[in-house]
Amino acid sequence: MAVSKQDRRNKIRKRIRQDIVGTESRPRLSVFRSNKEIYAQIINDVEGKTLASASSRDKDIASASKDKKEQAVMVGKAIAEKAKKAGIDTISFDRGGYLYHGRVKSLAEGAREGGLKF
Repeated sequence: MAVSKQDRRNKIRKRIRQDIVGTESRPRLSVFRSNKEIYAQIINDVEGKTLASASSRDKDIASASKDKKEQAVMVGKAIAEKAKKAGIDTISFDRGGYLYHGRVKSLAEGAREGGLKF
């Protein structure tokens, strides 16, 4: 029986999460990509808390109404700005089982432009 795309992504995601753990000094930047939107969260896995979040559904990003790759760059910059306010400058990047390509790569580049190191 063929493996679905979702099952394949979940398998890759589990393999990635074995190595990447968000700590207080180096939290995890988690990415979720749907067909229409893209979401990012900075998570401390030790305490189980989300420290900052941003998405393409935020009013300032959604009102810009650019193509999806440009929205991903804007989400990356927004999450970097929120992380700086929270005192975070280095993170671990969790691509969530998606290929480092397209919108996921654009979000990462936007976060780097915003000043995050990973």
